[in-house]
Amino acid sequence: MANPTKLPRMLWVKSFHIVFVASWFAGLFYLPRIFVNLAMAAPDSVAERQRLLLMATKLLRFSTILAVPAVGLGLWLWLGYGVGQGPGNGWLHAKLGVVVLVLIYHVLCGRMLSGFVRGAAGRSHVWYRWFNELPVLLLTAAVILVVVKPF
Repeated sequence: MANPTKLPRMLWVKSFHIVFVASWFAGLFYLPRIFVNLAMAAPDSVAERQRLLLMATKLLRFSTILAVPAVGLGLWLWLGYGVGQGPGNGWLHAKLGVVVLVLIYHVLCGRMLSGFVRGAAGRSHVWYRWFNELPVLLLTAAVILVVVKPF
């Protein structure tokens, strides 16, 4: 458990961690939706593709900027305040696994965007619709692990 004298500061860190995670996920929820629109865009609609690519590029950049403090503040809670350390805190190990999966998802979004920029999407809009659902599942798993602490 955290030192009581550090508790007010830890609550500030936790609050900002939640804000940055929520903001990061907002980008991860919307970016693949832009991929759906890109996959559906007609090949001859250059202006539409350019607009969508610009939106996706800016959103990926912004989401990446938000991911850095989200992860950094999470590490601060874990290593600086001992959150999740000690016996009976297996939930944190599972949550860290979810965080790794979210980071992989984020990197995959960047690679997919690079493919769209090169003109090599390679997947159907239906595939991107399914891919768009993954961050919802990952966020749900992370929230359940943190709130319920099932193990």
